[in-house]
Amino acid sequence: MTQVRGRVWRDGQPDDSFTFESISDCLADKDALLWADIYDPDHETLRGLADELGLNIWAVEDSIAPMERTKASVYHTHTFFTVYAIDIRTPEDDMASTLIKHRISAFVLPRGLITVRLPSVDHAEDEFDVEEVSQRFDELGGQEYGVGALVHGLLDVVVDGHFEAVQDLDDAIEGLEDELFDDRGPRRGLQRRTFRLRKDLVELRRVVLPMREVVSTIQHRRLDAKISPELDPLYADLYDHVLRASEWTESLRDMVTTVFETNLSLQDARLNTVIKKLTGWAAIIAVPTAITGFYGQNVTYPGINTVVGFIASSALIVVLVVLLYVMFKRRDWL
Repeated sequence: MTQVRGRVWRDGQPDDSFTFESISDCLADKDALLWADIYDPDHETLRGLADELGLNIWAVEDSIAPMERTKASVYHTHTFFTVYAIDIRTPEDDMASTLIKHRISAFVLPRGLITVRLPSVDHAEDEFDVEEVSQRFDELGGQEYGVGALVHGLLDVVVDGHFEAVQDLDDAIEGLEDELFDDRGPRRGLQRRTFRLRKDLVELRRVVLPMREVVSTIQHRRLDAKISPELDPLYADLYDHVLRASEWTESLRDMVTTVFETNLSLQDARLNTVIKKLTGWAAIIAVPTAITGFYGQNVTYPGINTVVGFIASSALIVVLVVLLYVMFKRRDWL
């Protein structure tokens, strides 16, 4: 069901007159600043709004098309971008993803920002917190800086979510590393958890890496979007955060690959150790088997059917077993 909320400022002061029908009038007012957030939009309603505001029809289609990638596109009268906010959840099992993606598309106009959000496919009950964007805008004093502050508030919340997701995955990988070298050995399902983290990192990489293009495009469209020059340091800092998140994600991919390969190597090493110990004990057990088998022959030999022969064979078994045990123990074969 389509939900529309928004805020309007006139002459730098909040105005409670926002309605969906008044969007075009607010954008035409040179003293007004508008933010309209449309959740789960009806296709015809969105097309009608696009025709009224002169939005690019292909950008409108991209805003509601499934599986759209993170990107930014520049048009004559506005800039369009699509980003994904990330939340972390506790997985139900070893193969369930920890990431919840919230898709946000935005039309940046000279005097307004229109955001279009779609429900999460698998987690419709967990939605992006738009109130945090509004709060960031107020903390920045966005009425003074115009639509550029609105866009910065939105992207800042999204990038902060990326950082939290990367940090959470980093902690999970460190947990796998500690488990690998635990004296008691790794718990069951380590390979599956490693594979799941690897898939999450690939998914996160697809979201984080293109953010560099989005932030750079918005920053360099200052004149068209009327982004105040005072916001340049904030956008530069935001771009730096995007780079750090991208580099961090890339390094984690290498780490989780190393964990995967190390676990396989440790499994081979443990198997070799087990085989070595079993071989050592088999050699020790073979000594009394060989001696008792020799004395069990149906032929006449010195000491047969005598106490001396029994004592001699028993002593030989003990001496050889102890000798082999000490030798194998010194070489760490047991």
